[in-house]
Amino acid sequence: MSSPYAVEIAGVTKRYNEIVAVNNMNLTINRGEIFALLGPNGSGKSTTLKMLLSLVQPTAGSINVLGIDVQKDPVAVKQQVGYVPESPTLYEFLTGIEYLDFIADIYGVPPAEKQQRITEYLRALQLEGREGDMINSYSDGMKKKISLISAFLHKPKLLILDEPLNALDPRSARIVKDLLHELKAQGVTTILSTHVLEIAEALCDRIAIMYQGSILALGTMIELRSRASLPSSDLEDIFLKLTGTGDLRAVVEELLR
Repeated sequence: MSSPYAVEIAGVTKRYNEIVAVNNMNLTINRGEIFALLGPNGSGKSTTLKMLLSLVQPTAGSINVLGIDVQKDPVAVKQQVGYVPESPTLYEFLTGIEYLDFIADIYGVPPAEKQQRITEYLRALQLEGREGDMINSYSDGMKKKISLISAFLHKPKLLILDEPLNALDPRSARIVKDLLHELKAQGVTTILSTHVLEIAEALCDRIAIMYQGSILALGTMIELRSRASLPSSDLEDIFLKLTGTGDLRAVVEELLR
């Protein structure tokens, strides 16, 4: 029987020498859920995302993704996941279309479908006419679009997106957000990490706030408001209160002296 969860993290710790990046994490993420993983810099978010893909090995604990043990069969996991890192590394000596064609072949996208999918994404994200240009001539926003298309091309069951809307123009950002909702309806799970809290609040079913390697709070916006005793506040106020950085007036006043 397949797991009802897209992700199961049990007792996971990751140490870098004396630094504990992730500390005894336990977390389940439902299939078909849009889930946000938030936290200040250095809280362990990126390490957690990379462990889901077996790009980083946990020091202790177990991770299952789509019912697959990540450590036992990392290739099977990668075949079913689309990943966009915060700072994508692309083969900039290729043209946009060459790169996407290469990625589609790696994932085994059937030739009959490959060109149609690539064309549709290029058109949707307004890259038509530029697909024959070298990637090293692209703006940061165009590179982010190529990275996103690469993640979507093989119709993954799980998307892991680290700051996916950075550098995108408003139209493209809206298309990506709407697409994530449509994919959710098809049972695709998305794990989103971002510092733009309004995006997490608007998009996500549940939100986990990490702090110093641990999950500080987890739940829906209603549950997080209750946890923070801020019944009508937005996610920014909740985040700042729970991470102990709520009163920033003194910092601002110091800067103005």
